[in-house]
Amino acid sequence: MSSSAMHVAKTGLNAQQHKMQVIANNLANVNTTGFKRDRANFESLLYQTIRSGGAQTADGNMLTSASTVGTGVNMVNTQKLYSQGSLISTDNSLDVAVDGSGFFQVMMPDGRMGYTRNGTFSRDGEGTLTTSSGYVVQPQIQIPDNVSEINISSDGIVSVKVAGETQPQEVGQLTLANFANPRGLQPVGETFVVETPASGAPIEGAPLNGGFGKLVQGYLEGSNVNVVQQLVDMIETQRAYEVSSKSISSVDEMMRYLSNNL
Repeated sequence: MSSSAMHVAKTGLNAQQHKMQVIANNLANVNTTGFKRDRANFESLLYQTIRSGGAQTADGNMLTSASTVGTGVNMVNTQKLYSQGSLISTDNSLDVAVDGSGFFQVMMPDGRMGYTRNGTFSRDGEGTLTTSSGYVVQPQIQIPDNVSEINISSDGIVSVKVAGETQPQEVGQLTLANFANPRGLQPVGETFVVETPASGAPIEGAPLNGGFGKLVQGYLEGSNVNVVQQLVDMIETQRAYEVSSKSISSVDEMMRYLSNNL
């Protein structure tokens, strides 16, 4: 019985270690553009049933509740929380934030489509609109040389003014993607997430249409990490870890007492 209690306490230690790692990652990315905080979700492990509820205790009498013993806890998954981050003014014409739902679509080097809320865009040597890592934004938009002004409307239309011309010319349309279950998307780093069977297929559309948010030029979406809440969660996790550790120490002392006195 004592060794079983140690095992249960050990699962508590493992669970709190995982939660602390999630909190540490949230705090490390507090200034990462477009980052969405994670939350660790836990579930209880199987119960050992000694006597079932309703078992007969005497003639005509039944046990009013089951006699069960839990075997610990396990982290079932981590979950991205896609609440809106604050919009930060940059005055850069190629910085774009999504105010509302939707993800920018980016072709990653391995051929997969990546989805991100990070709108830190720039131009490569050929004028193609890319992310700060050089990945091409989809659908591909080519910005000509010698432009004096770049305009990105709230519904995603990209237009430019070429030096010497008075009328702007439209060069492309930024679209967004959304999913039936955004929490099912798999994070792969660099603030990118990719499609999984749990997320469902991407639904593509223009900003301001079909429930998509609007684009805000000259702004970036900051992380949605609340530092104060994360610090509170850290203290709570630390105390829970200490309690589980104390449980192991207490069981060890009980077993030592039995060994020395019986």
